[in-house]
Amino acid sequence: MKASILSKKSKYARFAIREDDAMAEKLSKTGRKVLKLSGGDPAAYFPTPAYIINPYIKALRNHKTAYARSQGTHELVDAIIGRYKRKYGLTLSDEDVIVTNGVAEAITFINSAMIDDNDKAILFKPYYPQYISSLKTYGGIEILEYYDEKLDWNINTDSLERSLKKIGKHVKNTKYMLLTNPNNPTGTVLDRKVLEEIVDLANEYNIFLISDEVYDELTYNGAKYTSICKLASGIPYMVLNGASKAFDASGFRIGYAIIPGDDNRSIEVKDKLVDYAMVRLSANTPAQYAIAEAMNNVKEHEKAVNRMISSIERSTNSSVDLLEENTFLDVVRPKGAFYIFPRLHMKDLKFRNDKEFVETLLKEERIQTARGSGFGSPNHFRIVSLAPERIMKGAIEKINGFCKRHAR
Repeated sequence: MKASILSKKSKYARFAIREDDAMAEKLSKTGRKVLKLSGGDPAAYFPTPAYIINPYIKALRNHKTAYARSQGTHELVDAIIGRYKRKYGLTLSDEDVIVTNGVAEAITFINSAMIDDNDKAILFKPYYPQYISSLKTYGGIEILEYYDEKLDWNINTDSLERSLKKIGKHVKNTKYMLLTNPNNPTGTVLDRKVLEEIVDLANEYNIFLISDEVYDELTYNGAKYTSICKLASGIPYMVLNGASKAFDASGFRIGYAIIPGDDNRSIEVKDKLVDYAMVRLSANTPAQYAIAEAMNNVKEHEKAVNRMISSIERSTNSSVDLLEENTFLDVVRPKGAFYIFPRLHMKDLKFRNDKEFVETLLKEERIQTARGSGFGSPNHFRIVSLAPERIMKGAIEKINGFCKRHAR
């Protein structure tokens, strides 16, 4: 038998959120439509608004289709700098911003730049699946801490501190700590006090802190959102963000990394991310011009994002209200993003695991969700609450009925 042509690390190229897409597509071909509550894609439910589309068309008509500056067009970088000054009072320079093809590319850059074989990174489960797959692809090892369901999915900083003490003298091999706020898949908005404790621990143990804040504008239910950039001044840190969620432009593939510090490690990482940006030439050029103009169009953006938030809040809350009637699961009410992450009472259901639950739900009810084990949290499943309230309520009623049918 011939040896595989594939690398050993290629086995980590998996993405739990899309693993059932082939099954969903096959079922759709039978004539029964599948309701996809599995992918966090706002543009699938909220058409990308004119204040973003029109600048894209203008960029195309003006033939702005050549390779752009690798770090990002000056127009977009300036718009990002302006956004962070307006929203968070953060002063940035051109050199602090690197534009990427979505946050996904930024994560790849980070691991390629910072991780050697057997280096470690602190991640919090449930996690966005790419965090693990990218880290492992570059030979890294995860140290898993967690968002605590008993604390409404806030990070358990006592557990984090115990882990850091245990790492002790090996902390130099722990290259970064990555959190997501608001969180995917739980919909948590982390408490400011929790973030302050995380910043203090990162400072005490000299760990580079990364915060994925791509959902930073999508909060509701009275949440008080705090960006890490309001707290982390003086320590090496990075913020990841992009246009896919709040700007409703997922297919544009515009993300960015912000590294405000002027310490040695921040400068090293910043310079190396620019090198990776040069290697891949540039992000989508006309999309950069479009998002730059849209980011500066504060009035139209606020109107569009507020409409989206109102719809998400209604859909999420009415869905959670119905899920709370389901005796076969527990659910924490989200305050951000557009995800609901119920915990299944597997002992009361006729399924071996959450994967079987999700696959059977898809086959029987034509409702596609995502299995919690793909996010590092077995016995959970993720529901995307972007669909209109009427559609969401119908789907949740079917999920509740499905659980009753499959009770032990």
